Order: sequence, then structure tokens, then C-alpha cells
Amino acid sequence: MVATQLRLGGGKQDIVKPLRINQGIIAREVRLVGEKGEQLGIMPLIQARETARKHNLDLVEVAPTAVPPVCRLLDYGKYKYEQAKKERGLRKSQKVSLLREVRLRPKIGNHDFESKVRMVKKLLGEGDRVKVSVRFRGREITHPEIGWRLIQRMTEQLAGVTAIARQPLIEERNMNVILLPLSAQKAKTEAKAEAKKEEK
Repeated sequence: MVATQLRLGGGKQDIVKPLRINQGIIAREVRLVGEKGEQLGIMPLIQARETARKHNLDLVEVAPTAVPPVCRLLDYGKYKYEQAKKERGLRKSQKVSLLREVRLRPKIGNHDFESKVRMVKKLLGEGDRVKVSVRFRGREITHPEIGWRLIQRMTEQLAGVTAIARQPLIEERNMNVILLPLSAQKAKTEAKAEAKKEEK
């Protein structure tokens, strides 16, 4: 039995659908569909192969579980090329959103804080979600209001770029907030403008 595999879908885990063609088809009779989608009726497999040969096309089993199986007349090489092209197009258009983390310390300096704000803007501009964490050490945990102020300052500076996905909360010795990109394009433009300012 000859089976040809066709890759469908996108991403790392492709769905592989085996398609039988020409001599690989084993049914006694098939329902034949023409190249333009027209119904050619139910006929013996030998007659269907002969019809495909006359039209200089391949006989492809598109619905093997139907009774009788449905076969279609088409140029299989061209069909595979078009499917591969569609798959590449889908892969290009897919954007995987990641959860990235930016860590702050309660005693962070102004310059370092501004640097972290730029980093968060850049990540949001790339379409990623960002988890901003304030890490407390030792007795710093007794002053959670410092963490709240840092997170509030961060969200105020990113007001036009981000939306808060999850309100700030304390987990063990960390205070976290998750930010979503409000508009990836707007954030990218602002990040580029910020980079140009820095260069000057």
C-alpha cells in the first residue's frame, strides 16, 4: 500500500493526514469528483484511474471513510505545493505571546528604574505579556508599601502602552503584577522613539 503524507496546520506539532493517490487507493469503487469540484458519480476504481489518466491528473482519495470513498482528480504536485505555501503563510502570521519577567528591588535607583521601564516597553512592543516583580530580602518584606509604590509608578509610566491583566499581589517574598500590551504597534513606535532619544 502506497501512502503519501501531507502536512497540514502550523506550529511545531503538525497534523499529518495520509492521502492515498493513484495505485495506493484500494477500494473497489469510488465516488469521483472532478478537478473543478463537479460530481462525476460512483464508478469502479479502474474506471476512475482511467479517467484520471485521460485528463493527465492524479486520482487522490480525499475522504477514505466515506462509503464509497471519495476521490478527486487533481494535479497532486501542485496541490502539495499550494498546501505547503499556505502552511508557511500561517506560520509567519502566528505570533506566540510569552510571559516575560522584569525584576525590581525596593531600593532601586531612578536611572535603573527608567532602564527597567524601557525594557518593559520593548517587551510589550514585541507583543509579550510582562510580569513585573518586586523582590524583598530580609526585613524589606515589612514594608510592602514600597513595592506598591514601585508598581504604581511603573504602571503610570506605561499608561498608554499597557493594561493590567492581574492586579498586584504578594507571593512569598515577591510582589507581582502582570501587564498586557495595549497596542503592540503603538508600543513599538514609542520604544523606537525612546531609543532614538537615548542615542542623542
